[in-house]
Amino acid sequence: MEETRKARSGVDLRAYQWRKRLFLVFAPAPDDGGYQEQRRLLAGQERAFAARDLVWGALFEDSAGALGDRPLAPEDTAALRARLDVPGGRFAALLIGKDGGVKDRFDGPVAPADLYAQIDAMPMRRQELRERGR
Repeated sequence: MEETRKARSGVDLRAYQWRKRLFLVFAPAPDDGGYQEQRRLLAGQERAFAARDLVWGALFEDSAGALGDRPLAPEDTAALRARLDVPGGRFAALLIGKDGGVKDRFDGPVAPADLYAQIDAMPMRRQELRERGR
């Protein structure tokens, strides 16, 4: 399991550890086809993301990005790309668990149902559901 630590920038992914899961979408630019498709697929999924304690980030090579509602400078996204060993010049998405480990890497857009199925199968998520009485 890969660990996510503080990148050389001001972004410290440990701030999310044990509180949130992360879905980080890397793309060369906001107009990248893969990113646009991922964005389209995730439109209207706010409640499902909130139910799974999931925050998504958009990280671009040529411009600023965001992690949830936090804006990220280009140097922040570059540092995260380097730290998480994400190759440049193409689309990539990472699912990071509450433990801070990278659970999966995707080289194309991910359907919400597939993302949720993977999260819902995680032991920590199953425990959360039991504790919530669902």
